[in-house]
Amino acid sequence: MEILERIDYLKNEINKSNYEYYVNENPYLTDFEYDKLFAELKELEEKYPMFKTSDSPTQRVGSVSEKFFPHKHKYRLYSLDNSYNSEDLEKWYERVCKEYGRELELVCELKIDGLAIALTYENGVFVRGVTRGDGITGEDITQNLKTIKAIPLKLFEPKNLEVRGEIYMPKSSFEKLNQEAIQNGDKVFANPRNAASGSLRQLDSTITAKRDLSMFTYTAIFEDDADKSFKTHYDSIHELKELGFKVNPNIRLVKNIKEVIDYLHEWDSKRFDLDYATDGVVIKVNDIAIQKDLGFTARAPKWATAFKFPPEEVKTRLLDIELNTGKTGVVTPVAVLEPVQLAGSTVSRASLHNFDEIKRLDVRIGDEVLIMKAAEIIPKVIKVVENSNHAILPEYIPPTRCPACGSELVEKDGQVGLYCSNPDCESLMCAKIEYWASKEAMDIDKVGPSVIRQLYDKKMISNPVDLYKLLPQDLMMLDLIQEKSASNIYMSIQESKTRPLNRLVTALGIRHVGKETADILTNEYPSLDELKNATLDQLSQIEGIGDIIAKSIYDYFHDENNLKLLEELKNLGINPISKAKPKSDKLAGKIFVLTGTLEHMTRDEASDLIKSHGGKTSSSVSKKTDYVLAGANAGSKLDKAQNLGVIILTEDDFLEMIK
Repeated sequence: MEILERIDYLKNEINKSNYEYYVNENPYLTDFEYDKLFAELKELEEKYPMFKTSDSPTQRVGSVSEKFFPHKHKYRLYSLDNSYNSEDLEKWYERVCKEYGRELELVCELKIDGLAIALTYENGVFVRGVTRGDGITGEDITQNLKTIKAIPLKLFEPKNLEVRGEIYMPKSSFEKLNQEAIQNGDKVFANPRNAASGSLRQLDSTITAKRDLSMFTYTAIFEDDADKSFKTHYDSIHELKELGFKVNPNIRLVKNIKEVIDYLHEWDSKRFDLDYATDGVVIKVNDIAIQKDLGFTARAPKWATAFKFPPEEVKTRLLDIELNTGKTGVVTPVAVLEPVQLAGSTVSRASLHNFDEIKRLDVRIGDEVLIMKAAEIIPKVIKVVENSNHAILPEYIPPTRCPACGSELVEKDGQVGLYCSNPDCESLMCAKIEYWASKEAMDIDKVGPSVIRQLYDKKMISNPVDLYKLLPQDLMMLDLIQEKSASNIYMSIQESKTRPLNRLVTALGIRHVGKETADILTNEYPSLDELKNATLDQLSQIEGIGDIIAKSIYDYFHDENNLKLLEELKNLGINPISKAKPKSDKLAGKIFVLTGTLEHMTRDEASDLIKSHGGKTSSSVSKKTDYVLAGANAGSKLDKAQNLGVIILTEDDFLEMIK
């Protein structure tokens, strides 16, 4: 019983820490303390699997699903009618007040630009999460939602309720995600809402777990009789916070429609300072009895409406199109503009994405253009303002030479954009070195763009490996670098040699391989040599690695220049081994496919067991498959395995293998 008590203590402490950090934004444990508790809990649950529960913080790590299944909502999710000006709002307020002969209290809530979700809790434990869908039927994405730390897996009290909330991606996380996509030459997300949607719909929820999503809760249906006595919506919101949910701190109780309009004016500009995108304000009647009395139309509640802020768009002049060469060699066009105020800041540059977009918009230097911020974040050119000057301006001709080194630009099969053909291009190499030193890669403190550019211009470095050949006296040759600074930079570079394997794989800058994919690869291959020697077929079969990514990885490790760089790194003492070590080699080299529902463990747990004994898992059956572990209701994978003559294992057979 002492073990169970310890597990319960650890779960409560970790849940409390998550609540303080992600809901109250008031962390009370250091990262070291948190990691230590989490590691102990994970170790105990692995040792005593009978004590592992669905509400454990360790269940946030994610897994892989074959598809999302439709689920009918117990309570319909209605839409909201929209108002676009104060006159519309006043008319709505007059209608709802008319029957009651008095002004009604209202609640104002910022309308988060995200995705509506319904969460079900039974006896205080999160059991299901479903997308809004058409309001009647959505998709069950429970496993993905479990990875979001603002969603409590267990409430502070054992309540039965259905919670409604909005999943969103913070602006800062959105910018970071797109920056990584740009560096990899991948497609960028248009706005945080699209990024959140794409992250939630990943079949591999380990990817969702790394996307830094969050949620604001805005209402709930309490099913316990004792909890149906809330008189006001405002009181119920405070109850949700007490239970462990994250609610928006800017919710305001107001007396009448005049105070609503004051709230709108206040947030019309303040919203740009928030780290999440808002596209309006939701206004609700506060009295729950009156809400029930007013009821619903066929599509929306009569007791609520949404005021939509107009998207801010401004006109300015396109002065030039600047070209930048990134770490993958892709050349990106950027609009240089006459400075203009937009969404609370001065904008002088905007995204044009790529040369296809310039052609589609028919943008010409000298044009008057309309710009807006995508979900109030990244300025972008959206169209040319029609005027007589446009026709006489010369059409924009895409470059044929790299703006940094003058080498020929080429297209790549299946890729958008133009690429520098010179692997030693100075702009490309500086971008690669900057990425190598960045926080998500080798995290070399004090080595930023200005230091890297000086080192490169002075011919002291030409690639990331050269950083590790520098001595303190070399660094003292840079402008404004004294002895102490040189020593600090040198120590930062040396310390980065101890970074784990996933950081090194991220830093290599392999096309399509960011931090998330590097994590997947290093969980599969515990050393750089094993990853380097993986076949294309083996890479393609890794969960979360598609054919395009697999080909990119394979090509990288079969390029002579890259192999030379890796050998130099090894000689300099940079050859980390993944921390994940198999318990045994009983299943070494064997490829398993899992299908159906297992009786004594989840498929995630079975997959972990396979890997812990040296085996590998794949999402599809092929001639390379050694075993198919089949549970109840196994589908087409079982049929394919039988046709190919692959060995079929029951759960008992599998457990006997690793006994």
